[in-house]
Amino acid sequence: PFSSSSRRKMNLKSERRGIHVDQSELLCKKGCGYYGNPAWQGFCSKCWREEYHKARQKQIQEDWELAERLQREEEEAYASSQSTQGAQSLTFSKFEEKKTNEKTRKVTTVKKFFTASSRAGAKKAEIQEAKAPSPAIHRQASIETDRVSKEFIEFIRTYQKPGQDIYKQCKLFLDTMSHKRDLSIEEQSECAQDFYQNVADRLQTRWKVPPEKVEKAMDEVEKYIMTRQYKYVFCPETTDDEKKDLAVQKRIRALHWVTPQMLCVPVSEEIPEVSDMVVKAITDIIEMDSKRVPRDKLACITKCSKHIFNAIKITKNEPASADDFLPTLIYIVLKGNPPRLQSNIQYITRFCNPSRLMTGEDGYYFTNLCCAVAFIEKLDAQSLNLSQEDFDRFMTGQTSPKKQESDSFSPDVCLGVKQMCKSLDLLSQLNERQERIVSEAKKLEKDLIDWTDGITKEVEDIVEKYPLEIKPKSQALAAIDSENVENDKLPPPLQPQVYAG
Repeated sequence: PFSSSSRRKMNLKSERRGIHVDQSELLCKKGCGYYGNPAWQGFCSKCWREEYHKARQKQIQEDWELAERLQREEEEAYASSQSTQGAQSLTFSKFEEKKTNEKTRKVTTVKKFFTASSRAGAKKAEIQEAKAPSPAIHRQASIETDRVSKEFIEFIRTYQKPGQDIYKQCKLFLDTMSHKRDLSIEEQSECAQDFYQNVADRLQTRWKVPPEKVEKAMDEVEKYIMTRQYKYVFCPETTDDEKKDLAVQKRIRALHWVTPQMLCVPVSEEIPEVSDMVVKAITDIIEMDSKRVPRDKLACITKCSKHIFNAIKITKNEPASADDFLPTLIYIVLKGNPPRLQSNIQYITRFCNPSRLMTGEDGYYFTNLCCAVAFIEKLDAQSLNLSQEDFDRFMTGQTSPKKQESDSFSPDVCLGVKQMCKSLDLLSQLNERQERIVSEAKKLEKDLIDWTDGITKEVEDIVEKYPLEIKPKSQALAAIDSENVENDKLPPPLQPQVYAG
C-alpha cells in the first residue's frame, strides 16, 4: 500500500503536468492496495500474474474438453458406421486384406493439450474436422487403448512440466516407431530399451524427480507405449515365435501323464485349500496371455508364484524353499498349458522395463518360469527316474501311469474326485478290452485270409494233377428201321383198339 507521503508526491507530479488524478485510479483493480499498471489492464504485477495463470488454466481446460468431445464424436461415428455392417461377415480373403491394410496404414493424430490456443483457432479446427472424414472412423477403435491413453494423461498432469516433457517424448517415440515397422523385432526392442533409459535419465538429471516417482512414471510410460504398440510387436510374423508356441503346446500335451510324484512336487491336492491354490495358480498363468503390458504379464507370473508358495507352505506346514518351488511351477505349467507361452516370454524379455526384470521378485519369478519351460522342452526318462521303455510307452500313449485306487482315498476326499477316478478306471478297462477285441479281430481276419489262400491252392493242385479231359460229341444213333426201307413185309405198327363194352 502507498504511504501518505508517496501519494502526495504522485499528486504533485500530476498537478505539475496539469492532470487531475483520482486516488482510486492509481490502485489495482483487484483492490489489493498496490499501484496498478495500465499496460497490465489496471492490475498490479502480482494480481496480473494470477489473472494470467487463471486465464491460461481455463484455456487449457477448454482445450481438453474440446479434444475429449471430438474423440467421443469420432467413436460414436465409428460405432454407427459399424452397426450398419454388423450383419455382413468377412470372408477369409477379405479378412487377410483388412489385416494387411491395418499393418500398412499410418494414422497420425496430434492433440495439443498443454499449449494454449485461441477460441477462433479451436473453432476453425473443429469446423475442418467436421467437414473432413476422421481417420478414426476407418480404423478399429480399441476401448482398452483409449482407456489407457486417458489414464496416462491424467497421471502426467500431476507431474506438471516434467509430465508435459514425458508426453512429448512418448508421442515422438510412437511417431518414430510408426515409421520403423520394417525393422527386425530385435532392433525395435533396442529402440524401446533406449527410450526407457533416456526418459528415466531425463527425469532424474533434468527435472530432479525422486527415484520412487521416476519408477512410477516409467511404469505408466511402459503401459502407455506398449498398449499402443502391442499389435505390432507381440508375436510378429517376421519371427518364429508362433512356431515355438505350437511346439511347446504339443510337448506339454504329450506330457499329460506326468504326475506330481514323478516331479517330487511337495503339494497335496487332497487338501481342499491347497487344491484351490493350485487352481488359482493355473488361472493366473493362463491369464498372462490376456494382458498387453509386460508389467501386467509379470504381475500374473508373480501372483501364480505366490499361490504356489502358499500351497507348499500349507502342505508342509513350513515356509517353502526354492528347491520346492521350481518343481511345483513345472507341474503347474504342465497342468495349465498356458497359451502362447513362448511368445509371452519373448515379449516380456524384449519390451519390459529392464530395471524391473533385473531386480525385485518379478524378475526372480520370471527367471524361474524360463527355467521351467526349458526343463519341459528337454524332459527325458532320466529326469523322471523312469526307464526309457516306460517313458516311450507313456509318450506314445500305449500305457499310462497307474492311477490311485478309489478305495484307498481318505474320507475327506471330495465325492466328485472319487467318481472321477472310478470313471477313469472304467475307461482304462474299456480301452484294454477294446484293444484286445481289435487284436483278436485282426487275428481272425488273418486266419480267414490264410484259410482262403490254402483252399485255393489245394484246388489248383488237384486240377493240375487230375486235368479234366472233355471228349468230342458222339454221332446220334440211327432208328431201327432207318436202313430197312425196302423190306415191306414188316407188319404195320400196332394201333389202339376200342372195344364196346
